[in-house]
Amino acid sequence: MMKTPLLFMLLITCFLVIDNVQCKPNYREALAKSLLFFQGQRSGKLPPDQQIKWRSNSGLSDGRLANVDLSGGYYDAGDNVKFNFPMAFTTTMLSWSTIEYGKRMGPQMKEARAAIRHATDYFLKCATATPGRLYVGVGDPNVDHKCWERPEDMDTARTVYYVSSKNPGSDVAAETAAALAAASIVFRKVDPTYSKLLLRTSQNVYQFALQHQGSYSNSLGSAACPFYCSYSGFKDELLWGAAWLFRATNAVYYYNLVKNLGADDQPDIFSWDNKYAGAHVLLSRRALLNGDKNFDNYRQEADNFMCKILPNSPSSTTQYTQGGLMFKLPASNLQYVTAITFLFTTYSKYMAATKHTFNCGNILVTPNTLRTVAKRQANYILGENPLKMSYMVGYGPNFPRRIHHRGSSLPSLLSHPQTIGCDGGFNPFFHSMSPNPNILVGAIVGGPNQNDGFPDDRSDYSHSEPATYINGAIVGPLAYFSGTN
Repeated sequence: MMKTPLLFMLLITCFLVIDNVQCKPNYREALAKSLLFFQGQRSGKLPPDQQIKWRSNSGLSDGRLANVDLSGGYYDAGDNVKFNFPMAFTTTMLSWSTIEYGKRMGPQMKEARAAIRHATDYFLKCATATPGRLYVGVGDPNVDHKCWERPEDMDTARTVYYVSSKNPGSDVAAETAAALAAASIVFRKVDPTYSKLLLRTSQNVYQFALQHQGSYSNSLGSAACPFYCSYSGFKDELLWGAAWLFRATNAVYYYNLVKNLGADDQPDIFSWDNKYAGAHVLLSRRALLNGDKNFDNYRQEADNFMCKILPNSPSSTTQYTQGGLMFKLPASNLQYVTAITFLFTTYSKYMAATKHTFNCGNILVTPNTLRTVAKRQANYILGENPLKMSYMVGYGPNFPRRIHHRGSSLPSLLSHPQTIGCDGGFNPFFHSMSPNPNILVGAIVGGPNQNDGFPDDRSDYSHSEPATYINGAIVGPLAYFSGTN
């Protein structure tokens, strides 16, 4: 007899905190906000339908130092630099999200395409502006990071970086090719002409990556490292790029490249740097959905990867916090959480379509096993954690207020039209304990530490800085769960 009143009280409690993330997360709201974030990261001329109003045009003369137009694209995180390597990965993940989960996105499909196109329009410029060159970044990171100023006020050198046959960059080139190929699938039906341009450019950029092999970290030096060093080398990007071109074209040429590049790496991570796990899951689709035995080794690789992540697996190499968060590395850990969560939902989707299961030791893994872990990670990010803190800015009542982000932490041009120079933003803004004046809605920050703690400190960039690639990977899972609400 006592169960009914208790259940009633629980329901009442949940309704009383209906806006609180302690109740069932609102995945549709989180999905919309995760995409809105990209508007706050836009570089170049902003479109008329820009919703984040505290941002204005910036970087309009990017590329001028090389006599080319490289305006557009995205600032990677809380700074004002355009790093094409992580930007391309972000674009590939946004495109993969749209390909896999577009039918569950509803009205957000249009926003996802807009987010992708703002990047691909820029990549087309980078790939075609100068024959024999692929432009891979704008803005000197070493100079930019010494300043705390709005992107609209930038007065630092907008140095232009590129790779070429003499200074190769197979990693950044193959990732750019992957982004363009994946995006070509997104636009195939809605804009066939644009889709063909993306695919043609992707093929050219990939050939460049293949013919002139070498790491962009070596070619660019301090402009790439330690910011976005290609620690995993470039073979993973060559496999990833070939896998996406095979998905986009179904051409034997890319199939042969995929087979020749092999699947011998055993990753336990997935990120803007290391693409092996993503390539294995992408290629496993052929084995699971098409029954193509030639791709069975990728299915096996994907199974093995899941076993390295699952918490009770005997071959797991992954730590979890006491609150249940996957914990890979101390700096910006949520980038790995969102990327791996994407692989979990996507692989569970492939598995479910063919009733595939596998074992990690004596533990049976079903599609629901992966879904449960993925949902736990998404829910943690949205506030189901010991601090009851949503790590998505602007979602729920309790979220990071002092994120490490120049535009968010400084007054907007509307409220403060006077220029804020390189050093002008540190006092009183950067060092202030006040919340940021501009809310970067949808931004997911680096996240808590391994003890589930989060100081909400603007200077603590490892935990308080948002990044495009953190958000780019969570869009798919949020769309997936919003469609299964």
